Amino acid sequence: MAVAIHASFDVLAWIAAGAAALWLSRTGRVSFPVPQPLRLTYLAALVFGAGVGAVAFGTANLWLSGVPGIARSIEGAVVGAIVAIETYKRMAGINQRTGARFALPFAVGVAVGRVGCFLSGLDDFTYGTPTSLPWAHDFGDGVPRHPVQLYESLAMAAFAAVYVRRVLSGDRFFIANGFYLAVGGYGLQRFAWEFLKPYGTLFGPFTLFHLLSAGVLLYAIVMIATAPKSESAHERAFA
Repeated sequence: MAVAIHASFDVLAWIAAGAAALWLSRTGRVSFPVPQPLRLTYLAALVFGAGVGAVAFGTANLWLSGVPGIARSIEGAVVGAIVAIETYKRMAGINQRTGARFALPFAVGVAVGRVGCFLSGLDDFTYGTPTSLPWAHDFGDGVPRHPVQLYESLAMAAFAAVYVRRVLSGDRFFIANGFYLAVGGYGLQRFAWEFLKPYGTLFGPFTLFHLLSAGVLLYAIVMIATAPKSESAHERAFA
């Protein structure tokens, strides 16, 4: 049952992300500056990197937590996709920033997908640590826990709402740096929620996903800080 629920919400997340991408393209405010002949291979690199990262880091976290099996991780997918695309762009000679079109789809996809994680219960291994807070949730074992999946879902839904408003208002900073704001915000909130999860640690209180979250946040900060200052507003919309 849990597998079916998770799979259903995975599909819903992809549909929601696709709808967000379509809407964003129709606003005419955020472009996708990958040359047409390279778009198919660009997307193939994106999907490949995300898939490898999702399984590699998700499974590694299971092992570190003493749980056998194979798993997938949203954050692992993010890291894998970033590495794959940055590598591909360097090889293909693409110098412009290409992530802006993915900011809203990413945020919406995570917001929807995490609801599926929540509804999948203990089998999903994304639940939080025990708590006595009034909104604690019993996933079926009689232990009230932090619904960290919903924390993450609400955080990304809030980002999506702010992002849409800023794009529609013509905010150049959000239009140019949307992807980095999305993944940076994701890394920041994910770093916080990791303290509320029962995962095995690498050192001190920090888990594998703490390190990935910090890495994603640092990547976002560096990319925003090093954005070309001389670009025109129109060119910056391609970021």
